[in-house]
Amino acid sequence: MPTELEELVDFLHSPQPMIRTIALQNLVGYSTGPQNTIFLRNNLQPIKDLKIITRDLQPNVQKAALTMLANMSTFVKIRALLAEDVTFLEFIVAQIVDLNQPNADLFSILLANIAKDDGVAQIFKFRAKQAPQPPLESRYAVDQLVDCFVKGAENKLNPNATFDYLAFVFADISRLPEGRKYFVTEQEYDHLVPLSKLLVFTEYNNDVRRAGVASTIKNSLFELSEHMALLDKDGVNILPYLLLPLAGPEELKEEEMFELPEELQLLPPDKTREPDNEIMCVHVESLVLLGSTRPGRDKLRDSGVYPIVRELHLAVENEAVRDICERFVQLIMADEPGTASVNQRLQILPDQIEEVEESSLESL
Repeated sequence: MPTELEELVDFLHSPQPMIRTIALQNLVGYSTGPQNTIFLRNNLQPIKDLKIITRDLQPNVQKAALTMLANMSTFVKIRALLAEDVTFLEFIVAQIVDLNQPNADLFSILLANIAKDDGVAQIFKFRAKQAPQPPLESRYAVDQLVDCFVKGAENKLNPNATFDYLAFVFADISRLPEGRKYFVTEQEYDHLVPLSKLLVFTEYNNDVRRAGVASTIKNSLFELSEHMALLDKDGVNILPYLLLPLAGPEELKEEEMFELPEELQLLPPDKTREPDNEIMCVHVESLVLLGSTRPGRDKLRDSGVYPIVRELHLAVENEAVRDICERFVQLIMADEPGTASVNQRLQILPDQIEEVEESSLESL
């Protein structure tokens, strides 16, 4: 016979809204922790029921279903089930860019978890459900997600949403070839490179945004052919946005300071570094990737990057930060043409695409 908890989970399938709502209210807490395997019963039927309930017009009911799905999407097979459902994926994206949606941030968290499955690549084909109009002027859904993130920070577009967790969506879709290409390619609707719109968040006062954007930058830099365009001072001008989080209050020699990009010259004496060691590592790994070609290395040398990394290495005691700084110095200070062989240079480069952890919600 089914246990009491199993019966409660089965009530998610009830045709009576009141019974479903009562079941939801009592089950949210079970979607995290060891008992959450109860939602895997009957060939994932509870998950399929929750997908339907996310379309409920009552915000509190929808919120409970979204919270449970976000928590349960830490299971690989549940992520796969959600990612392969194109209709459901389109629904999630449409709800995020609906500026009247009170649960847009929960939809963003759910999408961030689903994005760890490669099936999320389908979103690059999605058209916007509504006609393009300011502030979302593209006919493609992925462009609208980027614009929600950029223009909607701090509830500026939706009073109930900050769109912060879209940073993790971008980090994971940039793992994919379609994603990397997208973020470094000028888009027709606004004539901007999407990555250029994210760069301002490398020093933003929000850990989620900084972490997600740092990983998106690093992943996009695996498009080696685009490095010089990204480094172009009159183009994307990526370098200052990587260096500013790494720069501290130390005084450099005058000749070193004036080699730096203008944005890093004459920094105030109270300048602080990125406080998160993992994010600092990602930024230095981005510098290493930019130094993976001879033109890139020359550009980094001419731009005075070495003193910034040198001072970072001296100031931060974290082993991972110091290690990646040493890898960068080994790459950038080698004599040209290579005292370091091609194989040696490959050993210096970051060896994996950056991923972010799943997000879970303990309660409503």
